[in-house]
Amino acid sequence: GRGAKVLKELGISFSGGVPNASNGYAIFQGKKYTLPGGFVSLLTTSLFGLSAKFELSQLLGLITKIDAHKIQQIQHITVAEWLEQTIRHPQVRALVQTLFRLATYCNDPYHQSAGAALAQLQLAVADNVWYVDDGWQTLVGGLRAAAQNAGVQIVSEAKIAGIDCDSAVHGVCLADGSRHAATSVVIAAGPHEAADLLPPEKSPCLHEWAAQAKPVYAACLDVGLSRLPRSKASFALGIDQPLYFSVHSAFATLGPEEGAMIHVAKYLNPSKETDPHQDEHELEGLLDLMQPGWREFTLERRFLPHMMVTNAQVTAATGGTAGQPRPAVP
Repeated sequence: GRGAKVLKELGISFSGGVPNASNGYAIFQGKKYTLPGGFVSLLTTSLFGLSAKFELSQLLGLITKIDAHKIQQIQHITVAEWLEQTIRHPQVRALVQTLFRLATYCNDPYHQSAGAALAQLQLAVADNVWYVDDGWQTLVGGLRAAAQNAGVQIVSEAKIAGIDCDSAVHGVCLADGSRHAATSVVIAAGPHEAADLLPPEKSPCLHEWAAQAKPVYAACLDVGLSRLPRSKASFALGIDQPLYFSVHSAFATLGPEEGAMIHVAKYLNPSKETDPHQDEHELEGLLDLMQPGWREFTLERRFLPHMMVTNAQVTAATGGTAGQPRPAVP
């Protein structure tokens, strides 16, 4: 996607692997089924009946061929509306919604734009995804090195208190009272943090964007194991529950050769409250199902109950991608 193109432009190299879901599982009502990721798995899975399999095979071919113009036309339709209008079988509807969650990390079908979700799913189907060797820190370190090579001076632990501006930008003010002159400022932060740097009267549109923003969150459980109890159980998606399981170390270098790095996640619905303890229990249950005995081999464990995936989901009410705020702040 766009991110990989920017990294290439900046000369930041990375390696890794592309995951294979051919041996993946679909989790429905607490049981494992073959995840229909291709023709053979679609025929053999007991997740669907014959009629539903036929509809799904037609639909998967259709999704990859929907042109950009039609996708633009349904930007203002929600995922729930599109699924209801397009798909007859409830089981197929649930699977496609699962694929939307996987491609966008968003679990809010009654607000999410169907056009935006379809565009992202097309990208995922066409190019899959990279699991990065040595993790995301590789990219963070590469970006830092590229900035410093370009002459950037990085100052950490310096809190920005506000932006000095009238009809033009003059600089940034720090919490310690010092000021740095600048004719342009790039804010790499969330909309609420950005709005806090400017009073409403100086940039009303920024405060409007912040008020509209509907963040997307996920609960994440990461475990590092000395070895994998079941080597072939590397990927699973919840169909009736918004859950994700993947052994990232099966496709990228993320630790010792014999070890395993597993990421389990729950896509949180931003419109509903969630109990972190219950979420953690659900994620542990998924690990128990996919890798029974995992606790015996656990070396590292980290639970992150409320990780922000994106600051603002692309909603149908704001017109999909066309309604997203532009980068420039008036």
